[in-house]
Amino acid sequence: MNRRDFFTLTASAGCSAVVLANPAVNKMSEFSKSKKEDKSMSKELSGDIIVVGGGLGGCATALAACRNGLNVIMTEETDWIGGQVSQQGVPPDENPWIETHGAPASFLDYRNRVRAYYKRNYPLTADALNRTNLNPGDGSVSRLCHEPKVAVSVLIEMLAPYMSSGKLTILCNYKAKSADVDGDLVRAVQMVHLIDGKKLVLSAPYFVDATECGDLLPLTKTEYVTGTESKNQTKELHAAEKADPKNNQAFTVCFAMDYQPETNHLIDRPKNYDFWSNYIPALTPAWPGKSLDLTDSNPTTLKPRKMGFRPDGKSTDPLFNLWNYRRIIHKNNFVKGTYNGDITIVNWPQNDYLLGNLIDVSEEEFKKNVASAKQLNLSLFYWLQTSAPRADGGLGWPGLRLRGDVMGTEDGMAKYPYIRESRRIKALLTILEEHVGAENRKLVAGETEGKKAIDFKDSVGIGYYHIDLHPSTKGNNYIDIDSLPFQIPLGALLPQRVNNLLPANKNIGTTHITNGCYRLHPIEWSIGEAVGMLIAFSKNKKIPVKAIRERNDLLSEFQKLIRSQGVETHWHI
Repeated sequence: MNRRDFFTLTASAGCSAVVLANPAVNKMSEFSKSKKEDKSMSKELSGDIIVVGGGLGGCATALAACRNGLNVIMTEETDWIGGQVSQQGVPPDENPWIETHGAPASFLDYRNRVRAYYKRNYPLTADALNRTNLNPGDGSVSRLCHEPKVAVSVLIEMLAPYMSSGKLTILCNYKAKSADVDGDLVRAVQMVHLIDGKKLVLSAPYFVDATECGDLLPLTKTEYVTGTESKNQTKELHAAEKADPKNNQAFTVCFAMDYQPETNHLIDRPKNYDFWSNYIPALTPAWPGKSLDLTDSNPTTLKPRKMGFRPDGKSTDPLFNLWNYRRIIHKNNFVKGTYNGDITIVNWPQNDYLLGNLIDVSEEEFKKNVASAKQLNLSLFYWLQTSAPRADGGLGWPGLRLRGDVMGTEDGMAKYPYIRESRRIKALLTILEEHVGAENRKLVAGETEGKKAIDFKDSVGIGYYHIDLHPSTKGNNYIDIDSLPFQIPLGALLPQRVNNLLPANKNIGTTHITNGCYRLHPIEWSIGEAVGMLIAFSKNKKIPVKAIRERNDLLSEFQKLIRSQGVETHWHI
């Protein structure tokens, strides 16, 4: 295997293609026995669980499964584990109670470890060092805005004991290409190394799709849906009048930049700048102006909203300051001279990409749309350098600088696009707006009962975020509505037909509407944690995973187990 993929415990390491001593990684699958392949180009590995996708859900699945005695192989398409918090560069969107509860103990441990990492390794000011709830970037979007590389390092630290003991093998730069399916069972998945093209066949009793787009669902013929459902289908208050599987939320390729006062880092005029500088998103209700502007639609009212942009830290402007929104390094938290300027992540309305899908498209179209989104980014960055209005009447901030080192790339862009909406399994239970949406809940449950989300008997976790849908590829403006603190039902994690494939990302049994509150960082982690423990419990009891939900005694025992390991199944607020 390629030397660049070998695991090392360093701050910059993402994961590894080295196979550690693992007694479970030896069984030959039936996959290549039925395929005429070059054996010199293919290797076969097996374990108790194959987790495809190394994002937050995948990492949580691996942690929970290994903690409960299973041997896990986890693959990752890029060279960084961590998904949206690392390879996609998105600081965590979280609930208001996150410092004490509202997520599994293991996710709270991750957050504590991030803060400890900064306190252990960075020259913080005395005030920042003594701050219990340190926020390195003081970004307004999260109480823990931190660098992608720190996220990778902390996740590696959490997983390291299991890699060392041989319970966990992590394989980077691998993408699923095909699957061996026998009726309602997945037997094996063939992976391809994205750099050297070598093939790898992975087999196990259970498979977990923790990919960002639900990649295993079509490969394994697992039934799924995409895009918008209609009101007629779901009876949801805010559902579309007409179903459209191509109507997905915009994706975003995030990028990092800092500000160096009194310098000039002006980039060349991007080749598509004329197009993007004149582009007006075609949305209903209408977008209030050009994309490259500081005016957008207020997500909740859809009225024009004027935003500010001030990277020099001198702003007293009451307008929403985009610079501070996803700022991951605030120079004032560090000893003077450590940073000349702040570092921020650009994941704004201005660089949501609306002109193409990433779900159920060809590989060529996927790459084309990502490349076009990067051109939008470069045009936005150039506009900020040259044309963004300043409070002093001038235009542009030429001291802005792309920070590819922060994102682990040469071009300054994230390694992978931020995916808001995936393929979603057709589940035993589909979470509807009437279950969690504040307004819809009152309509179906009445004024009193409608003040809380539905109580799922099969709850295996909790979460909260407002229903937040970004503008879509088929012309919908924001859908941003109140939700209620909710639960994660086990039925939403179980496919209707396939018996040994489970979701652990944004691919659970939600609708287009409820995806908007189930897609955030701690909820994805909670889903993965539940899935990892579910498979371990199933193996220990020697029963299928679906039987656990079907039998009250087993469901109660499983819920007791996960609560004993730090998972909350009910809200106490």
